[in-house]
Amino acid sequence: MKAPKVVHLTSVHHALDPRIFKKECRSLARAGFDVTVVAPYPKDAFEEQVHIRSVKKHKSRIARMTRTVWNVFQTAKRLDADIYHFHDPELIPVALLLRSSGKRVVYDIHEDYPKDILFKEYLPTWSRRWISDMAARVEAAACRHFSALVSVSPSIADRLRVANSRTVIVCNYPYPEELIDNNPAPWETRRLATAYTGTVTAERGIPQIVQAMGLLPDSMGATLEIAGDRMLDEVKTLKGWDRVKFYGPVDQATVYQILRNVRIGLLCEHPIAGRVECTPVKLFEYMGAGLPVVASNFPLWRAMLGDMRCAIFVDPLNVREIADAVEYLLTHSEEAQEMGRRGQAAVLEHLNWGTQFPTLVRLYTDLVDEKCAA
Repeated sequence: MKAPKVVHLTSVHHALDPRIFKKECRSLARAGFDVTVVAPYPKDAFEEQVHIRSVKKHKSRIARMTRTVWNVFQTAKRLDADIYHFHDPELIPVALLLRSSGKRVVYDIHEDYPKDILFKEYLPTWSRRWISDMAARVEAAACRHFSALVSVSPSIADRLRVANSRTVIVCNYPYPEELIDNNPAPWETRRLATAYTGTVTAERGIPQIVQAMGLLPDSMGATLEIAGDRMLDEVKTLKGWDRVKFYGPVDQATVYQILRNVRIGLLCEHPIAGRVECTPVKLFEYMGAGLPVVASNFPLWRAMLGDMRCAIFVDPLNVREIADAVEYLLTHSEEAQEMGRRGQAAVLEHLNWGTQFPTLVRLYTDLVDEKCAA
C-alpha cells in the first residue's frame, strides 16, 4: 500500500526547525508517512527520511508575506499531498485555497498570535489592539474550515476549539535521548554559570536577568550564558553585562551542550498576555539537562512544576528576587543538583516528545481513513 503523502508548509521557519522538522516530520516519516517539508532552505534535500523542498525567504516582511507565501503555495500544489500541515498564520490564505480544492488541511498553532501582536515593536502602539482583535476574528473564522487544529498548549486549544472541535494538543516537549547525557560529568565540574537560551527580547526578561547577575557577590565569579538570535543594545550598558557570555544564534546541539555544562536555567519572562499561559520548550530543555530552574511565578507554571520541586519561582520584574534565587542555588550545590535530578526524571517519564507524537499520528491516520472512505 502506498504511504500517505504529507506536506508541511512554512514561510517563516527554517526547514530544519526543531518542532516542524526534528519532531513532527521525522516522527511521521518513521511512522510510515511520505513526508515533505516546504520551507526556506538553500536547496532541495532529503534528510532523515524527510524530503525538503526549498523556497526563498525574502528579507523584507512584505516580500516574505507575498512572494515567499506564493512560492510555498505553488510548490504545495505541485506536490498533491493527502494532508497539508501548515505552521504560520500568514499561510492561512494558502491553506484555505488548498482546502477549497478538497485537501485535508491541518493548522499548527505554535503561539497565541493575536496576543503576541500586542507587543510587536514594529507596529504603532495605537494600532496593536485593533490589529490583534482583527487577527483573532480572522483566525477563528478560518479555523472553522480546516480539517483539524494542532495546538502547543491547552490555553490556545481552549480558545480555538470553539471554532473547530477537532483540536488536539501536541506539546513541544524535547527528545530526551538528544538532550540528556548518558555519561554526565560530575556536578562539580559544571561551570558556575546560569543560562538562558532562545529569543532575546525585553519581554523575555533579559534586562532583569543581566541586572540580577550584577547583584551577585564578586567573589562568586558566576556568569550568565545566553544563546539567542541577537542581543539588545540597551542590555550591554547594564551592570552585570561584564558577567555575560553571549553565543549569538547557535544550533540545537550547541544549546544542549551549553545546558549540560551550567548549573541553572533561567526563565524569567514578563507577565504579559500570550506568555503567562504558554509552556516554552526551553523550560523542559532546562529540566532535561538536569538543571534547577529559576522561573516566573506564573500560576500555570507553579501548578505544573510545584509538586516536582525542581524550580524556584520569582517575580520576574524583581531583580533582587531573581539574584537571591540564583545565589541560593549556586551556594547550595547538593540541593540544586537534587532539584535538577527531579526535573530530569519528569522529562524522562512524561514531559517528552515520545508522549506527544502518538497524538499526531492518530490524527493523521483518522484524516487518511476519512479521505479513503470519501
